[in-house]
Amino acid sequence: MPLSLFGNKFSPKKTPPRRAQSLSNLHLDATESKAEFGIDYGALKVSLGGNEVAFENGLWINESGAGSGHKQVSQLRKQNETLHEENNLLKLKIDILLDMLAEKSAVSQFHENEVKQLRESKRDAKKR
Repeated sequence: MPLSLFGNKFSPKKTPPRRAQSLSNLHLDATESKAEFGIDYGALKVSLGGNEVAFENGLWINESGAGSGHKQVSQLRKQNETLHEENNLLKLKIDILLDMLAEKSAVSQFHENEVKQLRESKRDAKKR
């Protein structure tokens, strides 16, 4: 029985690589995640110290306590902004219309002066 110094009697076998799928759920989209985990994300609401806040459109909005009118204030600000934009547009339209009126008035005045000069030159020609 030959004894070798570097025998493979005590060397462990290499383990084969695992073929299991990744356990990460980062690659799942919303429908797959819902089907896989049964998660239905509703409105996110948190109660902290008697105040209830909700996460809507990327903002935390206070729904109870002193700041409960925040939703109404934000709606009024949006409405105010749209009214300001509409007002600016109407002012621009008025400026354009006034410019058009001034141009037409100038052209009309020019034509009236031209007609007046032609009448005067016609009278002068008859007198001669």
